[in-house]
Amino acid sequence: MSMFSTGILVLTSPLHTLQLRIAPVLSSAAQLVERTLYVHLHPGLNLGSSTQPRPVFIPPVVDLSSFISRVYSNAADICGHLDVRVLLTNVCATNGAQTIANCPFPTPQCLSHSPEVVLTDFPLHDPGQSHQVTQCLQRYTGHCYVCSPSLSSVLLHPQLVKFLDKEEALETAERKAEFLHTYNDVVVGGTFDRLHGAHKTLLNISCLLANRRFLIGVCDQAMLKKKMLKELIEPYALRVEKLQEFLRDVKPSIQVEIVPLEDPYGISVVDPLLQCIVVSEETRKGGEAVNKKRIENGLSALVLHEIQLLKDSHHSETEEEKISSSSLRSRLLGTLLTPPTDTAHLPPLPYVIGLTGGSGSGKSSIARHLEALGAVRIDCDKLGHEVYRPGTAAYHRVLEEFGPDLMNEDKTINRRALGRKVFGNKERLKALTDIVWPEIALLVKDKIRQAREDGKQVCVVDAAVLLEAGWTDMVHEVWVTIIPDEEAVTRITERDGVSSEDALRRLQSQWSNAKQVERANVVLSTLWEPQVTQKQVLKAWNLLQKRIQQRGR
Repeated sequence: MSMFSTGILVLTSPLHTLQLRIAPVLSSAAQLVERTLYVHLHPGLNLGSSTQPRPVFIPPVVDLSSFISRVYSNAADICGHLDVRVLLTNVCATNGAQTIANCPFPTPQCLSHSPEVVLTDFPLHDPGQSHQVTQCLQRYTGHCYVCSPSLSSVLLHPQLVKFLDKEEALETAERKAEFLHTYNDVVVGGTFDRLHGAHKTLLNISCLLANRRFLIGVCDQAMLKKKMLKELIEPYALRVEKLQEFLRDVKPSIQVEIVPLEDPYGISVVDPLLQCIVVSEETRKGGEAVNKKRIENGLSALVLHEIQLLKDSHHSETEEEKISSSSLRSRLLGTLLTPPTDTAHLPPLPYVIGLTGGSGSGKSSIARHLEALGAVRIDCDKLGHEVYRPGTAAYHRVLEEFGPDLMNEDKTINRRALGRKVFGNKERLKALTDIVWPEIALLVKDKIRQAREDGKQVCVVDAAVLLEAGWTDMVHEVWVTIIPDEEAVTRITERDGVSSEDALRRLQSQWSNAKQVERANVVLSTLWEPQVTQKQVLKAWNLLQKRIQQRGR
């Protein structure tokens, strides 16, 4: 069967049996859907009845909260490529035995991605019912959501029979539902970078608990300084946009407020209407700190509703055991973050990588790794020394511009004295780079031309000033190496024997990591052990080879 971009999975089994059923169901669904999978719950739905079933409200029970965690945990393990979203439009709190007569879908709900296929776990006991059940499923889904006009339907149960022997024991007794306590106003806080299963669990359960308003504090710049690979965190506006889209799909009836979080407390310590804060095992102390501050402010303490962290079964030795944004960011290292553009003026081979990074970032060690893998390394630092040699065009122009007193007894230029003349003077420094950089660029082009004549496939231009000098027109891709400034200062002081203050001034005179990453196609980091860097570079190299092959087709 062909693949569909977006699907909706209608689950009809009792919640307590779905705990075992959901993993094989998701596995089967992932064979048909490749981008977004919406999950709609209607325990006990009978699609084999002669009467067309209608959607009904279901209450927020503890089993539903547990099921949500299980869905996102299994999805991360089984189908990490899918954007899974558990829909709660038909979930509503009731008072005791009171039932709600009105339909949860007075009109079909628009989803961010229109479903092209509807899937279900409804058990088909009589093969002759197949057509009737699929038609009933399509009508039911169309009553709830705006779907593609050519909506297909698939019964997953036949493929799942072999997985479900264990769940018979769970169906022997009816479990008494334990209702969740809900609140009018609920708050959470976080970075919410690249929404993943743990985020979605937090957001879904918060929606489950909130009857009226859901307040979200999203970390802004001041709260990101200590985050790992903070340069790869999505912009605040994009994170907010993705949150809004997700919550519109999940529970459109709830009032969502998203505010910047510029300190650990934010609006949670001043809003008197808030009743509950949702935390994880890891952030519980933060919730307790919020309550302490609220009490100091004369407000009532919030109920702390704690959810469990989701384990990441795919984590590496350098990543956290839990599903986390920092792990996802580390997995971006070595991958193509932004496709290269405007390289039609360059010969296809050798494919030229412009490798750059701040002082102490480990750029040269990465260049050596790439050289060992077969790339031709062009060391611009060495070429920079060549342009100062006596007799070169740059040599004469530097002496004319900065004075003959720079000349050593052997006629070479005293680079240290030259450095003193331009240090801290932007105009004089620009005068020097206007002389030297074009000459280095000519030497780089000669090296690339020689590599082409030698039949080489890849060149790496190792250049600390690649971006500042505007040399990107010579390369197919820009690769940037980054490490935190604190680590860079430590490395510079140990390597060059300078003070921490001098090392920091050196970094501040260069382009920041964030500014370089904005121009990068690929980002790398040498923050971890050498073998981790080596694996990272090998991944980047293998992906590069695939891109080069695709260009040649």
